[in-house]
Amino acid sequence: MEGFGWILSIILGAIAGWIAEKIMKSDHGLLLNIILGILGALLGNWLARAVFGTTAGGAIGQIVIAVIGACILIALGRMIRRNT
Repeated sequence: MEGFGWILSIILGAIAGWIAEKIMKSDHGLLLNIILGILGALLGNWLARAVFGTTAGGAIGQIVIAVIGACILIALGRMIRRNT
């Protein structure tokens, strides 16, 4: 989440993680939601740069990208757990 302070990044990460949790019908705690949201933002921004050459600006755009990235991370976690 470029351009955001660390407190705003944690808040946006928590929101994005919570939204992804609801979309994917998962059950995580607040700390894991924050981690998923922040890591999802990193993954989502990386994918957006790779595919589109740019990332979304502003808080709303970053939440959307973070939610997409967090959903991908949740799906990957489910795939790994099923294979073990």
